[in-house]
Amino acid sequence: MKFAEIILPLALARNYTYHVPAEWESRVLPGVRVTVQFGAHKKYAAIVKSLSDQAPEGYRTKPVLQVLDEEPILYETQLKFWEWIAQYYMCTEGEVMNAALPAHFKLSSETRLLFNGAYQGNFDELDSQEYVVAEALSLKKELSIGKVQALMDQASVFGVIRSLMEKGICLLFEDIREAYQVKLEHFITLAPALEPEENLAALFGDLEKAPKQLQLLMAYIHLSHTQGNVRQADLLEKSGSGYAQLRGLLDKGILIQEKRRVDRLPAAAPSAATPLELTEQQDQCYRQIRDLLREKSVTLLHGITSSGKTLIYIRLIRDILDQGKQVLYLLPEIALTTQIIRRLQAHFGEAVGVYHSRFSDNERVELWQKVRTGAIRVVLGARSSLLLPFRELGLVVLDEEHDSSFKQQEPAPRYHARDAGIFYASLFGARVVLGSATPSLESYHNALTGKYGLSTLTGRFGGGDLPRIEVVAIPRGQSALSSLGYISGELREAISQALAQSSQVILFQNRRGFSLFQVCMSCGWTYKCEHCEVSLAYHKGREKMQCHYCGRKYPPLRTCPACGSPALAMRGFGTEKVEEDILTLIPQARVGRLDLDSVRGKDAHHRLIQAFEQRRLDILVGTQMVVKGLDFGHVSLVGILNADSLWNYPDFRASERAFQLMEQVSGRAGRRDQPGKVILQAFQTNHPVLEFVLRHDYLGMYQAEIGQRRHLGFPPFCRMVRITCRHKKEELALEAAQKVANMLPPGLRPGLLGPVPPYVSRIRGYYLFELMLRLPPRMTLIEGYKEQLKDIFHRIRQEKNFSTVQILADVDML
Repeated sequence: MKFAEIILPLALARNYTYHVPAEWESRVLPGVRVTVQFGAHKKYAAIVKSLSDQAPEGYRTKPVLQVLDEEPILYETQLKFWEWIAQYYMCTEGEVMNAALPAHFKLSSETRLLFNGAYQGNFDELDSQEYVVAEALSLKKELSIGKVQALMDQASVFGVIRSLMEKGICLLFEDIREAYQVKLEHFITLAPALEPEENLAALFGDLEKAPKQLQLLMAYIHLSHTQGNVRQADLLEKSGSGYAQLRGLLDKGILIQEKRRVDRLPAAAPSAATPLELTEQQDQCYRQIRDLLREKSVTLLHGITSSGKTLIYIRLIRDILDQGKQVLYLLPEIALTTQIIRRLQAHFGEAVGVYHSRFSDNERVELWQKVRTGAIRVVLGARSSLLLPFRELGLVVLDEEHDSSFKQQEPAPRYHARDAGIFYASLFGARVVLGSATPSLESYHNALTGKYGLSTLTGRFGGGDLPRIEVVAIPRGQSALSSLGYISGELREAISQALAQSSQVILFQNRRGFSLFQVCMSCGWTYKCEHCEVSLAYHKGREKMQCHYCGRKYPPLRTCPACGSPALAMRGFGTEKVEEDILTLIPQARVGRLDLDSVRGKDAHHRLIQAFEQRRLDILVGTQMVVKGLDFGHVSLVGILNADSLWNYPDFRASERAFQLMEQVSGRAGRRDQPGKVILQAFQTNHPVLEFVLRHDYLGMYQAEIGQRRHLGFPPFCRMVRITCRHKKEELALEAAQKVANMLPPGLRPGLLGPVPPYVSRIRGYYLFELMLRLPPRMTLIEGYKEQLKDIFHRIRQEKNFSTVQILADVDML
């Protein structure tokens, strides 16, 4: 008998083994989905990890119930990758599976009610709720639990279901069904007998008395010559006809209608051989990277903003495609894919695919399969595309590698796409290129110490200069940030000059919403979320106060609940207020806003970026979404409205991140022939990081920061793990955190910080306490310490008092 180790889509401490019935033996392979039962009744679609002839010890195996796939949906390489992620990031393989697979691959059984056809009684003795359910069952024959809840208009329905079962009216069963559905469309073809030209010519004469049918037939002939296959919808639109005319031609046997399976993700048009011209410096850089990748698996490309890094990536991608391999091109934000996809498709056409969270579940399944089969050879996507089933990966490009968006936060696995991507590439023997104008200190340190290769681009593409930066002091006082005072005179004048010269402007404020909080001017009370220890932001467009942590919305208040005073005021400013105020100052300006609120739709970010590219907008207001690698050719001015908010938070990386954000957003200005200018507004105009920003001095910032990190023992001179204990009772969360600290082995105690509450100490009703562990950088020691930590977590959870406390580990936390 064969036994299969199964990965279930659950956060289980280990995988379980099931035996394989003889009927399924030939089809159960690693990477195939199977249906198994876990627990008393529940069924799941799970992944086969490995096969063995040895039965497990300690429990009796259950059978594999069904095989869902004709062939594996992922390769053993991905299974090894899942295992590594689970081990390194201290989570479970089930959590990795949940993150990796499209939702329509992850099936779990649904409890359904089945009408008992053998029931001979009537429903007269049933109460009103039982009668409603029984009547619906007798008509529909089966109902889901959700349908029963809707019928009864309540969540608690199992009492009624139990009563109906006892009376023999219904049965319960667990149903598991495939969720993915192929997309079918109607296509129209010409009857084969009419294909000869003489037959077609005779037909035209016959249809002279039916001009609308003739018009539709002519439209069909035109479409069949221009695009080949003719969709029914395209034909009706092209001809301006209704279905009645089409029905007439179908009934006469002139046209034939058939359903065909179509892709939800239409392929790009095949590309011509688009020429790729590199400058002398770019060509030298490309050749240097190519040589470095022969010796080192990872190379860092440090190129200033607008130096043309993307062209070098494209040249490297072409080399890999010529070898018949696949490429993964990772970006930190979905918005960035809009511009890059056009450039890649211009060179590689239908070989390019995009993958990100805005796709539907059916679209994700189709792209998954195209990557697995090699039909898509270049994948452009955000963090989650790293988990796709590549067949033969040759290169991973990670652009804007410094960006914190590459780190997954919630839920597990809390992986970093940069570090995980390097390991994933190693499984294929593939190479990795990291690119940034402001590399993370960890990556630059690895490059300087020889772990990575290093190549630099010091000049802008086309020979332009980096923008000139002017620091403007914001006046002290609340009024400066609550009225138009936050837009300085210098910035107003610079905006007017830029618009007068037909240039475009970007205004950067890293807070969304209209106002940042509502405060009572009499007693100082601040409007906070009921579930999170954080102030509510005011969103004027929705007329709601919103928590940016849990998403809960509240109405704005008119009187203070603490003292009864009507003196409530909105304070602070977000992108929504900046957009409104700019229109007040410059009514003729065409203003757009790029933040999470304005680009929620699937194609909203594409439409907004395209509008700015095509100069249908004059001013773009945005959060850090405008910072990340977007290329606009007519921006001459960038305004940073409140630089202090970038460095005023308790984190050892605050100065590094502030420099990266300011340097990146500054780099959006002056990217073509015209010079660029940056107005940087701040209260603290003597902050040390501004010295480096004014000179565009990355190396100076690196040297200052790396010296402090070395002295304090922070990354890259250690590895950090954040342990979070959370519970709805504050004292229990603190007690669990203290217990973790007390149980740490002696080798970990010198590097312990905490337990302490984090900056936001309650989220979604859970109180948080954190411990920071600094681990030695040697991997052999780190893995041993992680195993000890997992054992500590398990032992604490086993105690009755702490069974409901959540203990989470975030490895290499950001």
